[in-house]
Amino acid sequence: MAQRTALVSAATALLTILGTVPAAGADGEWHKVGNDSRSGVSGLAYEGPAGDRAGVHALFVHDNKRAGQPRLSRLTHREGSSDVAPITWDGPEPVDLEAIEAIPEMPGEYLALTSRGIVYRLKVTGSTATVVDYTPLPAIGEGDDFESLALVAQRGKLAVLWADRGAGADRPATLYAAPLTFASWGQPLFGAVTRRAYRAPYPAGDGTRHISDISVTGAGRIIVSSATDAGDDGPFDSAVSDAGRVSVSAAGSVRVTLAATPAVLGTFPQYKIEAVECLPGSADALLGTDDENLGGYVRTAPFCGI
Repeated sequence: MAQRTALVSAATALLTILGTVPAAGADGEWHKVGNDSRSGVSGLAYEGPAGDRAGVHALFVHDNKRAGQPRLSRLTHREGSSDVAPITWDGPEPVDLEAIEAIPEMPGEYLALTSRGIVYRLKVTGSTATVVDYTPLPAIGEGDDFESLALVAQRGKLAVLWADRGAGADRPATLYAAPLTFASWGQPLFGAVTRRAYRAPYPAGDGTRHISDISVTGAGRIIVSSATDAGDDGPFDSAVSDAGRVSVSAAGSVRVTLAATPAVLGTFPQYKIEAVECLPGSADALLGTDDENLGGYVRTAPFCGI
């Protein structure tokens, strides 16, 4: 732990806040939120400002696989501190949750995704998350392993992005996109699926997960995290990059344009970032790590400006 403390820079400037979301942990330091492999951060979803407006609430998923292990927690993140509270899962238990995203214009409702492509629609009330419905993703490819999910609302339409994480030089990530609607009983319904291959500019190596999470800014920028994982005790490495843009037409069609040379926004040696969440109305991204036996950490970084 001393090594990782030495690697964290304390020189990050205070983040620029563009809207109503308060600065959350704007000191640029990592804050520990989990102590072991069962409590890391595999995905984050913004829930709302903290009651004192000095921080934010977010939900985060755990990639646990056994019955009775925690699946979901609530994070309260402020400058200098991060507090975690458990959320009770009410319904069929997922195996290996890797991502979660708030559903726009549906307060308290979320989609959560497992590594094998099962999407859970949730209603979160207080400290309980109730499963409304669940369904597989469309167009799952051979060997796909999912760690990311993002929802995009533009022109009155909704779209969803997700990605097979990829594996090293021989398997780039596959970024999928589709229009999204909901059946009257709650099931997510997917429209025509498009695919794009993506290779992370950093990190590199046999263990590279080219996309470990996705977030989309209000202007449609696609922000992705990438990571390497050498085992449950590391070493880890990760980065956050500007991957391209997404737009949704008034008719609901989805267009993804990936950058020929993605811009690396920040690198994070010794950490495995599996969650990136652009905070609405802010330049900040909330980042989360799943560092296996070393636990989980969160921090903010100014990656989501226009």
